[in-house]
Amino acid sequence: MAAKSSKNVPNADVPIDYRTIDRIAGPLLFVRDVANAAYGEIVEIALPDGTRRQGQVLDSRKGLAIVQVFGPTMGMNLTQTSVKFMGEVARLPVSDEMLGRVFTGLGEPRDGGPRIVSEQSLEIVGNAMNPYSREEPSEFIQTGLSNIDVMNTLVRGQKLPIFSGAGLPHNQLAAQIVRQAKLRNSTENFAVVFAAMGITSEEANFFLKEFETTGALERTVVFMNLSSDPSMERVITPRMALTTAEFLAYERDMHILVVLTDMTNYCEALREIASAREEVPGRRGYPGYLYTDLATLYERAGKIQGRKGSITQLPILTMPADDITHPIPDLTGYITEGQIVASRDLQRRGVYPPIDVLTSLSRLMNQGIGKGRTREDHRGVADQLYASYATGKDQRALSAIVGEEALSAIDRVYLKIAERFESEFVNQRPDEDRTIDESLAIGWDILADLPESELKRIKPELIAKYRPQRAAKA
Repeated sequence: MAAKSSKNVPNADVPIDYRTIDRIAGPLLFVRDVANAAYGEIVEIALPDGTRRQGQVLDSRKGLAIVQVFGPTMGMNLTQTSVKFMGEVARLPVSDEMLGRVFTGLGEPRDGGPRIVSEQSLEIVGNAMNPYSREEPSEFIQTGLSNIDVMNTLVRGQKLPIFSGAGLPHNQLAAQIVRQAKLRNSTENFAVVFAAMGITSEEANFFLKEFETTGALERTVVFMNLSSDPSMERVITPRMALTTAEFLAYERDMHILVVLTDMTNYCEALREIASAREEVPGRRGYPGYLYTDLATLYERAGKIQGRKGSITQLPILTMPADDITHPIPDLTGYITEGQIVASRDLQRRGVYPPIDVLTSLSRLMNQGIGKGRTREDHRGVADQLYASYATGKDQRALSAIVGEEALSAIDRVYLKIAERFESEFVNQRPDEDRTIDESLAIGWDILADLPESELKRIKPELIAKYRPQRAAKA
């Protein structure tokens, strides 16, 4: 029976305390005899010792409500634990004061500061963006990393994930992008929303130290769910971050870069929930709705016609066993507009950031580069570097079999270009912030080793304008 006061009736506005828990399975409560529980509705759970926890309705059918608990279920029992359905979905108070603050995955202050008090609170699920209202991404975001800026350009309003692996420096890369990302030649407001899911305390301290010492925290909103925090919280964390980004972008006309790490931990939390609900598993045990769920996050990036602000997403995920065909990177690649792939081979060779240009792709690159955005020679230099590096890697594999002496003179030039591309263009210090002009200059310097007859992907007038003078003798 539902315990309630004499003043309460089932249809009254005052929430009823239900003590009809049928069973507890991991992070889930199964509550019987619940009338009109709504999907996503927030609940308050009172434990026998008086402590209170929050939860959310995952499913409701035939009077049975399945509640996901934000926290451990230890101490709960079937007879003395009560559940109160609050009649509203999860909301986040939003304010300009969120910039420079650090929150938990549930939006509570983690930095010791006051809670955000605002008259405006937004549903964390967000509203779907009408495809007709979407504006085509067209502005360049400079990350200071040559391999991204020149070869896999990030465009404002794009969603461009980074596919990494265990032990690769994706955390260092994420922190560097947060520090260095900026709009080129623009005075428009730019900020970063950073959401970390399932990271260790050591990783959390690394991020906070990086943001604080470099001053990046002043223009950043941080949401952190640690590995010691409830895994169920990880499902909420990216939605908190994206709700904040939507407020700053569409209410405050700011341009927001959202960095989400690590999406693999998020998907593991989804699998844990699906297993607790005894759902029929899909590929490798992940729920069949994994694609749809990821799309509800990734599709919250973009630009809206008539609005000045924009949201750009840079999700980071670690590929289990470096398998790019794993469901998480595979489905992510279908939804997003390209991918940046980290290479374990480059990592072993001491190259940072170890980004493999040959397996990476930015599908919106052409819309954010060229004259008036980056530089008129950008596309040609990127294409020539790509082709030259691919040829050089082929010669490297061949020389391992027949020896470098057996290669022709031009083949040895391409071999040298591949080495210089990795050591001078891709490789840079973790604190090195290159402008797009500096990155293109390095690219031209590498291509100067080639005779002009080999520069088939760059227009002759651009070769004459930008090619270093030392190469004229070639």
